[in-house]
Amino acid sequence: MQIIDPVTGDRVEVSGTSEQIEALKALSDLVEHGDVNNVPDATQRALDSGLEPLAILVNGLQAGLAVVGERFKRGTAFIPEVLVTARAMNAGFAVLKPLISPGSSKPRGTIVLGTVKGDLHDIGKGIVATMFEGAGFEVHDLGVNVTPEMFIEKVVAVNADIVGMSALLSTTMMMHKTTIEALREAGLRDKVKVICGGAPVTAKFAQEIGSDGWAPEAMSAVDVGKTLLSPSWDGEFVHGGTLKPKAATHSATV
Repeated sequence: MQIIDPVTGDRVEVSGTSEQIEALKALSDLVEHGDVNNVPDATQRALDSGLEPLAILVNGLQAGLAVVGERFKRGTAFIPEVLVTARAMNAGFAVLKPLISPGSSKPRGTIVLGTVKGDLHDIGKGIVATMFEGAGFEVHDLGVNVTPEMFIEKVVAVNADIVGMSALLSTTMMMHKTTIEALREAGLRDKVKVICGGAPVTAKFAQEIGSDGWAPEAMSAVDVGKTLLSPSWDGEFVHGGTLKPKAATHSATV
């Protein structure tokens, strides 16, 4: 069974007993099709097959979300499909969450997300949060109308690696710059990467105000985040619209 690895974006081979592979494939398909009602039972069946909760999360739930995420990046899936898929994944994650102890896995990174002060739009930022969570990040979503002070307080509290800001209005997009300046004045700018996005926010604008990266949509935002935390990142501005999905293959076991 091949899946799209939600962390690396690579296509990987998953092995296991026939019962386990069947359970993972069924779960991934249900998530892909947004079948929120049947995902919890399918998640339980995967547990009953002897699979570890983390294997079910990565190779079943997140794998289904990754399929739709790739379609979204290619322009063959749209926001409503992503939302129902994310809802289905979260229904399964609710079954697994009590079984996954807080220290059982190391997150890929910690990101603080929010829609900037004065802006109340939430859908796009919510999708970004789900995509980052699906890719193995620890996500702290501050919601909407987030002031620079709220970003700073959370960055310090959780020792964040990345701040992700969104705005849907041209009248609020300058709060990206205000927040970056506030991070700098608080002495945090060298400790945290910044990603900007939202309908009126262009790559040129994001680079000019001092952001580390920009993303035109949710999946690209995850790729930008991975790039910024990579040891090979050279400090240059990361343009999410120019990042390409990986096509390499390797093996993985459940």
